[in-house]
Amino acid sequence: MLQWYDFDAFQFIPPRSVPAAPLAVILMEMHQVRYFLAVAETLNFTRAAERCNVSQPALTRAIQNLEGEFGGLLFRRERNLTHLTELGRLVRPRLEEILNQADTAKRAASAFLKLDDAPLSLGVMCTIGPLHFVGFLNQFRAKNRGVQVSLIEAVPERLSQLMLDGRIDVALMAQPTAFHERLRSQELYHERFVVAFPAGHSFQSKNAVELADMDGQNYLDRINCEYGDHIGGLCSQRGVRLNIEYRSEREDWIQMLIAAGIGVCFMPEFSATTPGVFTRPVINPEIVRRVSLVTVAGRRFSPAVAAFTQAVRSYRWARAEAA
Repeated sequence: MLQWYDFDAFQFIPPRSVPAAPLAVILMEMHQVRYFLAVAETLNFTRAAERCNVSQPALTRAIQNLEGEFGGLLFRRERNLTHLTELGRLVRPRLEEILNQADTAKRAASAFLKLDDAPLSLGVMCTIGPLHFVGFLNQFRAKNRGVQVSLIEAVPERLSQLMLDGRIDVALMAQPTAFHERLRSQELYHERFVVAFPAGHSFQSKNAVELADMDGQNYLDRINCEYGDHIGGLCSQRGVRLNIEYRSEREDWIQMLIAAGIGVCFMPEFSATTPGVFTRPVINPEIVRRVSLVTVAGRRFSPAVAAFTQAVRSYRWARAEAA
């Protein structure tokens, strides 16, 4: 029964019916497995050596070493006739399984290193507007079709923990405070906060909305906003009172409520996507968030993650912002 293997060495524990070697655990090398199977198929040491591109004495020594490790003969050689012993017939299907598993593992590893069906778990802050990333994701897919990207949406605290636990590879996020000490961030682009409001609102005639103008407004609270406490603190400092009408974790619900004329809210400028939602930048003070690529310090990248981080760092985000 196979217990453990890697590409170059195997650990094999024989079934009870197999004579035990002096040690309970039998160790074998992959070339020994290949040589044994070649002889088992050809029943000829000379042809097996030719098939394996090795000298016959080297193949014979490898088979003898394998027999020593198993504790019994695997072949009987009688003049020009070679055939498997009972022990040889017993272990043959198990060694074939080992070789098949090793070949499968090598093919999977080769595909992984070549970015064929290579997985990538990408954490994305749930308040990031997807339209801002369409250009980048389309460009990355065109150049890395073998990378299978899984998007995981969450708040920054949750994404940070998922990265530290090794459950996601990298994340795109922002927060007003410093990231965890084990995380490293690189800013990709900055994004202003705006006030979102329905058609016909008094803000529509303004070029910008001062924070003080929000006093007394019917407000829709975006529960997952990573800058919620920060903005709330700014409002408190300036005596700005907001009348909370609804709270929701869903960005699409908030925007539909705005379009329906129920209230206004603060949101990042690239997040407003619903027809009927208008925006103006917030001033006095201006509020800006910086969206960053976040990784775990010192953690080695897989080929897929390395390709992604290189692509996201080199992408012209300033042009995307202008668009």
